[in-house]
Amino acid sequence: QLQASGGGLVQAGGSLRLSCVASGRTFRSYAVAWFRQTPGKEREFVAAFSRTGGSTYYKDSVKGRFTISRDNAKNTVYLQMNNLKPEDTAVYYCAADPNTITSTIRKIIAYDYWGQGTQVTVSS
Repeated sequence: QLQASGGGLVQAGGSLRLSCVASGRTFRSYAVAWFRQTPGKEREFVAAFSRTGGSTYYKDSVKGRFTISRDNAKNTVYLQMNNLKPEDTAVYYCAADPNTITSTIRKIIAYDYWGQGTQVTVSS
């Protein structure tokens, strides 16, 4: 089970840190990703760690502003979001899978385990 938290309301230019905690499993050998979704739109990829944890991937529009990191001791993956923009407003979901490979790491179908989502709202 994945539990996402850390969302909230912030002004443009502000920062938030999202957390995704895994219970009953370890992230150590899983690809872990963050996706986001706004009403009426498809869920979209934001950032991910590869299964080995050695590679990170980002949506182009968040590069340089968002950072994905992991704390294996706490079984937690973080998404640090800086310089937030109104277009970052969405429900953010964490996802994990032990079988996700690089070629599919940005795809929703590559992940079997999902958290419940946390709302991020950025005001202008």
